[in-house]
Amino acid sequence: MKDKSASVNRGSFIYMLFLLLGFVLLLLCAAASISFGAARINIVTAWEAVFAFDPALTEHQIIQSARIPRTIADVMVGVSLAIAGAIMQGTTRNALADSGLMGVNSGAAFAVALAFAFLPGSSHTQMLLIGFAGAGLGAGTTYLAAALNRRGMTPERLVLAGISITMLFSALGTFVSMKFNIGKALVYWTSGSVAGASWEELLFVFPWFVAGVVLALCLSPSIAILSLGDDIAVSVGQRTKLVKLLSLLAVLLLAGLSTSLVGPVSFVGLIVPHMMRFIVGIDYRRIVPASAIYGGVFMLLADVTGRILARPNELALGIIFAIIGVPFFLFISRREKRAF
Repeated sequence: MKDKSASVNRGSFIYMLFLLLGFVLLLLCAAASISFGAARINIVTAWEAVFAFDPALTEHQIIQSARIPRTIADVMVGVSLAIAGAIMQGTTRNALADSGLMGVNSGAAFAVALAFAFLPGSSHTQMLLIGFAGAGLGAGTTYLAAALNRRGMTPERLVLAGISITMLFSALGTFVSMKFNIGKALVYWTSGSVAGASWEELLFVFPWFVAGVVLALCLSPSIAILSLGDDIAVSVGQRTKLVKLLSLLAVLLLAGLSTSLVGPVSFVGLIVPHMMRFIVGIDYRRIVPASAIYGGVFMLLADVTGRILARPNELALGIIFAIIGVPFFLFISRREKRAF
């Protein structure tokens, strides 16, 4: 018993060190995001803009109005997408579950296409709400399509439904963009970018972000049980339908606000939870918090890399994640012979 207790304590200590390392990396990546960008600004000047802001200096205005909001948006989106992916994989026992494959991104893109076509003068806040509603429509349609069979929703059927709904909304979005000649604006939005993040948008989505993260963390013990299978969850007295409903709400909050804020960004919710599962084990009480921290790190690294490699322009996040995510998706889909 003593050996087992010591092993558990040692595992918990290592896990806390891993989280602490992630937090330090998050701070370092955030500092890099403020220090480096498409515009070449001296590092000393950049940090003077943070601690001694002078509105008369253009460099200081760039830091305060562009880089700092962008850094915060990176963290919020990375945290949100990684947690959403972990929740989806745990509740569906599907290794390939991700907001980009479950109709969330394509639903938001379709809603934004309609907004560009019929509400061209919409404000940023209105576009956020429209994108959020579209994300909910895409996810809801996917889950509904997967559940419409006698045997109920299975992990395999959920993936097939997600792919089908994604293709449907993508086709509808393309039709709208061609019909109303809004292709350029839609392509810019769907490429995925945090360049346009503003303080106004961040303040608007922040309460929803906090609500989604808190809900996900509270659900993580139940998701850990649910990931073992519905039969086991029911046998220990878990209300599986309620847990799945609340999990879907958390996914809609987190993935929806991320998509509406920076556009459809795929693969973050696929890659990060898998990495965390490999490192911290299969317990979602550990996977969800770890995914949150390292999702922010992953997003910041990708954004800073895109800014530096393509100076004086920027490389869209969608391109970076596609380069990384597609091979990872193929590897996981080949490795996973059965859903978990």
